[in-house]
Amino acid sequence: MVPEVFAEGPRGYKQLSTSFVSAGPHPGPGARLLSLDIFRGATIAAMLLVNNPGTWSAIYDPLEHAKWNGWTPTDLIFPFFIFITGVSTAFSFAARVARGDAKNALLRSVLRRSAILFLLGLLLHGFPNYLDLSHLRIPGVLQRIAVAYLLSACAYLYLGRNGRIIATAALLIGYWVLQTMVPVPGGFTGVLEPGMDLGAYIDRIVFTSDHLWSQARTWDPEGLLSTLPAIATAMIGAFVGDWLRSGHDAPTTTMYMLIAGNILIVLGLMWSPLFPINKSLWTSSYVLFTAGFACSVLGTCYWLVDVKGYRRWALPFVVLGMNAITAFFLSSLFSRIIGLIKVEGDVALKTWIYRNVFASWLDPMNASLAFAIIYVMLWTAIMAVFYKRRIFIKV
Repeated sequence: MVPEVFAEGPRGYKQLSTSFVSAGPHPGPGARLLSLDIFRGATIAAMLLVNNPGTWSAIYDPLEHAKWNGWTPTDLIFPFFIFITGVSTAFSFAARVARGDAKNALLRSVLRRSAILFLLGLLLHGFPNYLDLSHLRIPGVLQRIAVAYLLSACAYLYLGRNGRIIATAALLIGYWVLQTMVPVPGGFTGVLEPGMDLGAYIDRIVFTSDHLWSQARTWDPEGLLSTLPAIATAMIGAFVGDWLRSGHDAPTTTMYMLIAGNILIVLGLMWSPLFPINKSLWTSSYVLFTAGFACSVLGTCYWLVDVKGYRRWALPFVVLGMNAITAFFLSSLFSRIIGLIKVEGDVALKTWIYRNVFASWLDPMNASLAFAIIYVMLWTAIMAVFYKRRIFIKV
């Protein structure tokens, strides 16, 4: 199983230019929604920005995750991407059904894509020590995307709209019940502190401490139990994808997306006193809150780009969005490589670049930020070359 490379490019796009096209405000089967690609590209750009500071010891607060409960702009990025996965599922399946693909063919595609994403995540975690996997972290970002995509796509295939609504509610309410009412063996009930919740207990049993997040080893931010509400994030995205394809006029589509987004934000905030907004636990309130933000941002982007036609500003995000997983995987791999290469004795190449190119004339906070910005620009330029040559790697 390997990624597919499309040299001709996806339907609905011309070669790199400022006149790139969109499917318009009423995308039909097989069409792409330009605002969705832009939203995906902006999300990947934000992910690269927060994941690659010059030094982890000097970061502006909005570019860090919340310490535990609460949120920062950085805590919106990962759920945005999973939400986008759900929206894309609705468009992708509609296009394939229009071409005559049966459910079994769609299921095979879902299984293949999920397996590839999961494997890519393990490859990143294992690099470069593939001969010693005794401490390989098994959960991770791509692994969570893979599982959330797999199960949300299966729900989309085999459950009707009402069934998916019930399943989404069951995931969110069920997770809340499990985390707050089920006793942790040898511990307490409903203690939502690092390493003390039910999800952390399950992760230690299933993965053991050797295969969990290296900075904790007692819990994992992408653990098994907290993947359940992440599936709900993708399913909410699929509902939004259905709405975008529903054929309503552009003002109605936009208005209801913004209304729905704000309702979800309010519901998340209302739930948070009982089940705090928490990215590491991916709490149910966090799902509603972040999905509401994602819906509102996509609705705004849809209005600006697909309805009003303001597109030229967004070209860098298009080139990232069209090869999002490729950009994430290669940039993460390259970051590990420059962290392993040693120069001037035992100094990592990344550290040497940060110190000599940025910190030599900027204060630490701005030097660290400048490094991250240049890193995003580098990978945007690389993905622009892919785009110009019409190379789109589809997992």
